[in-house]
Amino acid sequence: MENIFILGINLQGWVTIVTMICIFIVMARTRISAVVAFLSALTVLLVTGIVTEAEGMAGFGSEPVVVHAAFFVVMAGLMNTGVLYWLTKHLLGHPNNYKQAIIKLMIPIAALSAFLNSVNVVALFIDAVKIWSRKLNTTPSRLLIPLSYAATLGGTCTLIGNSSNLIISGLYADHTGKALGFFDPLIPGLFCTMTGIVLVVIFRELIPHRESPETSFESTSDYTVELLVPTENVAVGQTTDEAGLRNVRGGSLIEIVRFDKEIISPVPKDEFILGGDRLIYSGQINEILELKRTHGLVAADHHVYSISEIDNNRKLRTAYVGFGSDLIGTHMSDNEFERRTDIILVAVARQGKRVDMQPREVILEAGDTLLLECPPKDDRKIDEITKGSLTFFDSHFVPQIGQKTIISTIILVTMFLLSSFHILPLMATTMLAAGAMLIFKCCRSQNVTKYIEWDLLLVLGATVVFSTAITKTGIADTVANGVLQICGHNPLVIMAVMCILASIVSEFVSDVGASGVFFPIVFKEAITLGCNPMPFVISLMIAITTSFSSPIGSSTHMLIYGPGGFRFTDFLKVGILMHIVLLAANLFIVNLIYPFN
Repeated sequence: MENIFILGINLQGWVTIVTMICIFIVMARTRISAVVAFLSALTVLLVTGIVTEAEGMAGFGSEPVVVHAAFFVVMAGLMNTGVLYWLTKHLLGHPNNYKQAIIKLMIPIAALSAFLNSVNVVALFIDAVKIWSRKLNTTPSRLLIPLSYAATLGGTCTLIGNSSNLIISGLYADHTGKALGFFDPLIPGLFCTMTGIVLVVIFRELIPHRESPETSFESTSDYTVELLVPTENVAVGQTTDEAGLRNVRGGSLIEIVRFDKEIISPVPKDEFILGGDRLIYSGQINEILELKRTHGLVAADHHVYSISEIDNNRKLRTAYVGFGSDLIGTHMSDNEFERRTDIILVAVARQGKRVDMQPREVILEAGDTLLLECPPKDDRKIDEITKGSLTFFDSHFVPQIGQKTIISTIILVTMFLLSSFHILPLMATTMLAAGAMLIFKCCRSQNVTKYIEWDLLLVLGATVVFSTAITKTGIADTVANGVLQICGHNPLVIMAVMCILASIVSEFVSDVGASGVFFPIVFKEAITLGCNPMPFVISLMIAITTSFSSPIGSSTHMLIYGPGGFRFTDFLKVGILMHIVLLAANLFIVNLIYPFN
């Protein structure tokens, strides 16, 4: 395979290219998760011998993966000891108008995202943004987009601000033997961040108004109905399915309350109907009440009421179907989610409006908002058993502020200082910080694993291996030489072309994947031109991160997609302008700070 060349690339190279294209198509056009796509690609590389087992394993032990894993432990300590809760509560202030709200929101969020995981930062501040929107008499969507943009921009300022920066810094160290400094991207990142904040303020009227999905769920009593089964009803002795009482027009049976106060929930299809049963339905009242005529049911004493009255131990929570969720394309009556989790779907909202059909028959899409009746378990346990399917934002966990809050803050600051002044490498400082969090019991070792995003670590490891394949098979050399032949040998033109291509690709696939593909090509071009690789590397970091035109361009965009009731095209209105201006700002500031020679 290595000796047969087509267009200057051997067969192993073409297998790598086809695999890479398949990853892009799968991630952009299907609901298959990134981890499945990247691990499948890694399998192809291993089976075809393009990378060895040692090279494959090396990717998962690389600096980006280890740093991320350690930093998840640090984040667990910060959350458990209340540091992030304190910041959420005290940092934002009280804006008087929408313009002021954007400024007061974006500046501190960008600052936090430079040092903390941007996804965690956005998740923490979503509820605060909803409160602001009510006070300012506007929709949450008007503040959620600035929130996500600020987190994305702030992540460009340091090596740990986002995953793609860590990937690029790790690959740079592998290629040069030198580690990037913690604050090497600071000045270009800060310039682009401030430019982005100014752009959002200027173009704020282009940010779409979308009704929050929760407004569809404000009055639970509007769609919860109780009907009584008379003793002589023909359905007595039949199963719920046989009697046609389980999935009915306009709603579904979510609970049966027996005469002895026994509560059956969720209701299995083979559950027998008894005389005196109270059937609790959710859905469209007018249609459900037709059951009195068609099935001989009667109104109960208290026939329309809030679900919270059914069982005080159960509660309503709102969740969002994220991109990559295993529920996308399915409906609750057809999957095992309710049976597996003991969670019942009550209603579905899409793009800010409740879906007017039987909830359990709605084919779920990314961004759908679900109103769920949850069992009497700790919110964290519910979040854990639904991971991969749903994301909750209404957790009631409030940490205790105290001595450990100060200890975890000191650990975090020490980590930054040790890395910033090059006293210890970044990987060593994050591992020390993680160890300190466990030693001082800022987080418990038996619980810390649930804070680790294992899918992200797998994608990071696979990305490093994929980048190795691109270099090893000669793809980087061939593509770099081809770009030089087409665009000439002007380093500014080459850098601009590569940044444009990388930023466009990152709008449709993960920034992590784009960084692994483009770094070896950009680095090879810099070496071929005889230039300092730093301007190419830093500009690539920022270009890949500043993906604003689609919700799948950034993890933070995907996080706000459901809560904001957005449509896919909503990000285009401000995103394209942001994309173009920030690309220009990126090229300008990087060339000003980092010379080519």
